[in-house]
Amino acid sequence: MIEVENIVKTFGGLRAVDGCSFSVPRDSITGLIGPNGAGKSTLFNIAAGSLAPDSGRVLLDGEDITSLPAHQRFHRGLVRTFQIPHEFGKMTVIENLMLVPAGQSGERVPNTLFRFARVRREEHEVRERAQDVLEFLQLTHVANELAGSLSGGQKKLLELGRTMMTDARVVLLDEPGAGVNRTLLSHLAEDIRRLNRERGYTFCIIEHDMDLIAELCDPVVVMAQGSVLTQGTMDEIRHNEAVLEAYLGGGAAKEAEDA
Repeated sequence: MIEVENIVKTFGGLRAVDGCSFSVPRDSITGLIGPNGAGKSTLFNIAAGSLAPDSGRVLLDGEDITSLPAHQRFHRGLVRTFQIPHEFGKMTVIENLMLVPAGQSGERVPNTLFRFARVRREEHEVRERAQDVLEFLQLTHVANELAGSLSGGQKKLLELGRTMMTDARVVLLDEPGAGVNRTLLSHLAEDIRRLNRERGYTFCIIEHDMDLIAELCDPVVVMAQGSVLTQGTMDEIRHNEAVLEAYLGGGAAKEAEDA
């Protein structure tokens, strides 16, 4: 569904992404892991269109989208979330969801004056869709609370809900488990599985919680020093000497392997 081919990105003298290539299969939940500084978030920013690569290509369903800005990739179904949720804190949870669909008639002031019935009809349809999302995520009890008052885990669920207000095809999740308690993390993992299974979402997930990656992801891609180190199932990754070396260093990797 999405492919990155020989992506290179430098910042001054630092090569953050160095000839990185891998693909995310359609209908998969693909994990992207690696030590801090491996280039994972930079690669996500390039795939989503907020950063331009120095060289290489990004393809979505076989189409070269390397030159497209982020908003055009969004309209083609490529959606990205962030490690730190970007909610509108002084708006309610349901209002945060209702903001997402593009091209609403009410966004144009003349329509609110001269096409009031159309604006109200569309608003009703968007509200119903948002309520369905809240029911799916089991967040109906906080629908009218300010988004800024939610817990960290609830904010992550809201981020996921905003992708559901789009015609998403590929969702890039940046550390969905960060700062989430184990109860909500289990809930979040099940929602990701359901979206993949029932609604055909393809996911690529950056995550440092290896238990979550093992639970959700196949395949798993490992990055180190800006490029792909290896990929495979989580069981294969856990027994890969190069991965142990990248994460733990030589002596510690040998101890982990012996253990």
